[in-house]
Amino acid sequence: MDDFWSGVGVDLHLEPDAADGRRAGLERALREAVRDGRLTPGTRLPATRRLATELGISRGTAKAAYDQLVAEGYLTARQGSGTEVASLPSLDARAPGSAARARVPRLDLRPGSPDVGTFPAAAWLRALRRAIATAPSLAYDYGDPRGRIELRTALSGYLGRARGVVAPPERIVITSGYVQGLSLLTRVLDGAGIAMEDPGLPFHREVVRRGGGTVLPVRVDELGAVTEGLDRAAAVVLTPAHQYPTGVTLHPERRRALTDWARARGGLIVEDDYDGEFRYDRQPVGALQGMAPGQVAYLGTASKTLGPALRLGWMVLPPHLVDAVADAKLHSDHHTETIGQLALAELIDSHAYDRHVRACRLRYRRRRDQLLYRLGPRRPVRGIAAGLHALVEVADETAVLARAEEEGLAVGHLGDHWHAPGGAGRPQGLVVGYGTPRERMFPEALDVLVKVLECG
Repeated sequence: MDDFWSGVGVDLHLEPDAADGRRAGLERALREAVRDGRLTPGTRLPATRRLATELGISRGTAKAAYDQLVAEGYLTARQGSGTEVASLPSLDARAPGSAARARVPRLDLRPGSPDVGTFPAAAWLRALRRAIATAPSLAYDYGDPRGRIELRTALSGYLGRARGVVAPPERIVITSGYVQGLSLLTRVLDGAGIAMEDPGLPFHREVVRRGGGTVLPVRVDELGAVTEGLDRAAAVVLTPAHQYPTGVTLHPERRRALTDWARARGGLIVEDDYDGEFRYDRQPVGALQGMAPGQVAYLGTASKTLGPALRLGWMVLPPHLVDAVADAKLHSDHHTETIGQLALAELIDSHAYDRHVRACRLRYRRRRDQLLYRLGPRRPVRGIAAGLHALVEVADETAVLARAEEEGLAVGHLGDHWHAPGGAGRPQGLVVGYGTPRERMFPEALDVLVKVLECG
């Protein structure tokens, strides 16, 4: 069997030495060709005798592969009519919204994701093996809704030295990511007004609304979130180290004003420290939580440092919220999966996590430098040298986005992030993520970005 076969009009990647056999390899190649549209509905497939001859396999193997795909609904077979590709339900019919997810852009500079190709697979595997080898049998049972004590202890030390967070293990709750942490806090606050940065991530606002909270906008300027106008709020959600999407850092006077407000009003500050480890021109700014541990709920995740697939996040809570949040977590999903927690604890304790973060910091700094170099001094970039995105000022977002789409380039834009759409006089810009592209694709993505910006 060849690596590639074109007997049905398309190139099919076949694996002659696949561990599960030639029949399974043929099934897989045909199934994938049907799924991704290379074999369209109604395409007539060759007879099993001809297929077997061309591939150098037995006719029985070819027939067994056809029969399996007929049983799964990918093919249809009628006596005297041969075998054809079946009509499958569209992506839209199978799952609302899946068609949009399936349209993968040729070049992706959207913000929000790291370069998942940097995931430290070898180090993670070593940590996983050590964690499983030493885990007690009870680790495989239902556990504490706050999370494994091994991970909470490891995070206590790491967050203290890396982010300046006051994080006793008993005040840490492990979650399946930032979104779950925000949802749990919203539930505990029980319908209270929650102030959120404007501009800010619209998905997070929707999380609060669906949790029963009332979203209140907080204006952001060149000093970060404006502290006036919090009279109706019981809590305020902030990204103080690197505001998303403008990229500014919360000014020290604003930090003091916010913590004073929280102490005086009994309010809660929710600190979203989504990419605080990545600062390129100086040491990272310490977490706001270190100034007021009793008033700040600190939320962090492994999504930007390791990868979103792990679904591991953490909350460092004021003492009065720990029990309520743990109870909400218990009734949400009981507890976050255990094996990943143990592996992450091992990764942190062995300092492999720190080494990985340092390596990523250098990698993303080079990418940001490349971005700034290609844009040149005539194209203003807002925000500090940090994180995984930059805000590039433009005169007309709509026109630039249209040109980008024509070139197959996906990029974020500021207009998506305002609480109320269509405000006159607002700044316009592209939110350019430089974490997502693979290394070999990044230069081409920058070429296209420069092209669409210079056409205006």
